[in-house]
Amino acid sequence: MPVSSDILNVLELSGVTKRFTSSQQTAPALHEVSLRVRKGTVTGLIGPDGAGKTTLMRLIAGLLVPDSGQISVLGIDAVREPLKVQQVIGYMPQRFGLYEDLTVQENLNLYADLQGLPDAERPARYAELTKMTGLAPFTKRLAGKLSGGMKQKLGLACVLVRPPQLLLLDEPTVGVDPVSRRELWSIVYRLVKQENMTALLSTAYLDEAERCNEVILLHRGELLGQNSPAEFSRQIEGRSFQAVLPGINKRSLQSRLACSPGVIDATIQRTGVRIVMKNKMQPDAANLPDGIRIEPVPPRFEDSFISLLRDKDGYHTIRNVPSVQAAPAGSSGEDMITVDQATRRFGSFYAVKGVSFTVKAGEVFGLLGANGAGKSTTFRMLCGLLPATGGKLSVAGLDLRHAPAKARARIGYMAQKFSLYGDLSVQENLRFFSSAYGLGGDEQRERIEWALQEFELNEYAGSTSRELPLGYKQRLALAAALMHRPKILFLDEPTSGVDPLARREFWTRIAGLAEEGVTVLVTTHFMEEAEYCDRLVIMAEGSILAEGTPDDMRARVQSDRLSDPTMEDAFIHLIEEHETARRPDAVLAKS
Repeated sequence: MPVSSDILNVLELSGVTKRFTSSQQTAPALHEVSLRVRKGTVTGLIGPDGAGKTTLMRLIAGLLVPDSGQISVLGIDAVREPLKVQQVIGYMPQRFGLYEDLTVQENLNLYADLQGLPDAERPARYAELTKMTGLAPFTKRLAGKLSGGMKQKLGLACVLVRPPQLLLLDEPTVGVDPVSRRELWSIVYRLVKQENMTALLSTAYLDEAERCNEVILLHRGELLGQNSPAEFSRQIEGRSFQAVLPGINKRSLQSRLACSPGVIDATIQRTGVRIVMKNKMQPDAANLPDGIRIEPVPPRFEDSFISLLRDKDGYHTIRNVPSVQAAPAGSSGEDMITVDQATRRFGSFYAVKGVSFTVKAGEVFGLLGANGAGKSTTFRMLCGLLPATGGKLSVAGLDLRHAPAKARARIGYMAQKFSLYGDLSVQENLRFFSSAYGLGGDEQRERIEWALQEFELNEYAGSTSRELPLGYKQRLALAAALMHRPKILFLDEPTSGVDPLARREFWTRIAGLAEEGVTVLVTTHFMEEAEYCDRLVIMAEGSILAEGTPDDMRARVQSDRLSDPTMEDAFIHLIEEHETARRPDAVLAKS
């Protein structure tokens, strides 16, 4: 069903409201939302956890019915004719249904059958999609054996088997490394340009929002605004600054600036701290450390987004985390994690090959890499969840080959997919995890009360963890990991899919823990979060590609073309340089 050439807006919503009932309470997921999406554009759907983004996507796709309001998709009434809408759109939800026991080709065949693509059209379409997504060499590989980035690209290819006129993507880049994210964005823009498609996508990455033609801001089910990213940025000109103070830890500087009068946002960026003021004003020098240098910088979309949310909800600073240790976690300079020539083999395949590094007490250490680089395997070995094939690993002075259980008792572990029990309440989860760590009696009661109070979970104490907004699930997961006052905290992509406000709160807490001497090992795909690390390693194909501070990483790739590289620039440059060096033509040139 082709789009009529006279349709300018492929999507129109007018006064759309949708409510859900949960725990005998009715809450509006969307309230009186009206918006339009122009044909041939890439529009971003932005908002904190619980803003209503996924609900809006499902309403547009005809999978939900609004309580009131009208929805027109390509001139079709989505409320009355949802099946017609589903025939002309492509929808990729957050948990897209790939069949992991089928090959790439078999998944494409299955979705071609489901979408009714004629047999005669399939070979050309398959060839085009596999070339576009880089999956052509992997059509015989099981989907379950693909990296996270390749799975996302296969999911997108399956949605595109029959070319849709409107493409809906619900956070397609969550959990995907920066290289794969850029590739996915390149594919989306190519589709919009070459196939005259329109794309509406939600994302937790605000740098991605800046690539959109327009962005739609949702908050608690209400529309905050719709405009180009540049126009949103212009609204806060004169309020963004970069603060630099040599010789001080950037996390400490950020914590101090965040509490300064008039500051509504403070994030680590490159060699200093980026601050956003509530009003168009220069930060008051009387409230700043001696020797600090403050310079105005151009506003970015993220500054505007955070400002709008602060205006809506009111700004409050996160309290410092009270001590979780009964005794100092480790002496300054003491090695708390040691990895010496660690190897892990699965059959004939080496997931980790001769990796070595150390992490000192109170350090925040980052373990980065593209999907499939071996960082998760290294991480699991250090947690005592997977034995090493060779080499030596020790945690808190304990050799993981001989005392993995004792080592696990000294660490806190926060999994990428929060390891909470969905049918248990918040309080029951805390009781379970504290019992698992050996706590009981008065000590257990004291720690549960500490967690409920410190992480502001009292309001949700009786709610099941499944019902919690994602940001509160994250709070609960971190609280559970800290119940036994661990010396070392392992964080596996802890902010994946979490909105920017929740990420800021999370890293404020982690900075407080590090100040107390807790050692933190973190994996992340958010390169701006890597700036919070004291040191980090970047892995590729099971080996360490680069090691050093974030400043070291950026300095390695600085050039005339990249005069002021970001951590994402550095990561992508190093990975692509490695990929280029291992190509057959490069190997032959060296021989």
